[in-house]
Amino acid sequence: MARLLGATSAGAILALCRSEAVAAALQAGAADAVPAPFSALELRSRAALALERARASAERERLAATVRALEACRALAPCLEPGEVYPVALDLVLGAVGASRGFALFRRLSAPQGDGIAFRGFREAEARALRVELVECKRVDLALFQDVRASRQGPALEALRAAGADARSLVAVPVRGAEREEGVIWIADDAVELGAAELRLVETIRQHAEAALRNAERYANAKERAFVDDVTEVYNARYLMSAADNEIRRAERYGNSLSVVFLDLDRFKLVNDSHGHLVGSQTLRNLSKLLLGEIRQVDTLARYGGDEFTILLADTSHEAALIVAERIRRRVEEHLFECPGAAPLRLTISAGVASFPEHGRSRVELLEAADKAMYRAKSLGRNRTCSAHELAGAEAVEGAARSV
Repeated sequence: MARLLGATSAGAILALCRSEAVAAALQAGAADAVPAPFSALELRSRAALALERARASAERERLAATVRALEACRALAPCLEPGEVYPVALDLVLGAVGASRGFALFRRLSAPQGDGIAFRGFREAEARALRVELVECKRVDLALFQDVRASRQGPALEALRAAGADARSLVAVPVRGAEREEGVIWIADDAVELGAAELRLVETIRQHAEAALRNAERYANAKERAFVDDVTEVYNARYLMSAADNEIRRAERYGNSLSVVFLDLDRFKLVNDSHGHLVGSQTLRNLSKLLLGEIRQVDTLARYGGDEFTILLADTSHEAALIVAERIRRRVEEHLFECPGAAPLRLTISAGVASFPEHGRSRVELLEAADKAMYRAKSLGRNRTCSAHELAGAEAVEGAARSV
């Protein structure tokens, strides 16, 4: 028979037993065994040694777990888009603590419709309902989460229960970039208990996720600058092409509407000839500000080239796009554009409107239809809005219209 003194998660630390029971005690998991007879001094010495071994073993395991977490964080390195960081970080957090269920909600202030959510371990119906609660209804204020913490109440838990995916508690892990990116990862697995060691691992992953997010922000900012027009500081034609492709794919996938408005300043060459190119450039900048004030954040304004601008109107029918284009045309016509050293300028625009899928199913077809509708507006006398519907059976746009 052996008497066990002290225990760890790995087993007994020290066993006091008869000499013939030493082997059995060690096989049973004791780190050390002291055979009888024994002295108090020997007992204290052997107990201290056993405790030190146990502490060293626990420290080795902690370091090994940390190394595994750090190696796993390498998966964050390829994330060059901010929206890619959160799903990867979610997988890392769940894997580090042995959890099977969680979700990540992120709000991308730098991108229209940039809010997103990632799920792990939820049924499809639960995930759909939770997306509505968190993304569409925006029930959670991400700015309130400043550190890793567990909670048994709050909007996130209420949203979870409303989606039919109940949980007794959640552990929130905030992940923030240096500028406009923010998100929270939630561990939603009641079977997992997080102690100090697990929370340290989560904090390690959180720090690496935030570093990856800052890198992704820098990359996104650099890429965005490459897509911005130097004169007007709105998007350029290169960005327009990419955005149009993305919006068409989204419209195809979800069955949404998409419209394009092509705008061209009428007789703008006269402004450059009469007042110089500096005034012309300032006028284009002022026009860009006016146009931005007339569209939504989810829409895309780009300078196509010269005095031509293009607007992508997301989730907008052809009829609604015509209303927007006509409103912009009237707004430009009524506006006085400041001209240093001279009277304010009055300008007009010609606009063409085309929509997906009526007038084209590809980016090239859609932009070409809007462009032709705009030149038809010019050929009919300028300062008007034309629909791509009007192109059917119309004569080719006169080349003279393109020169003014």
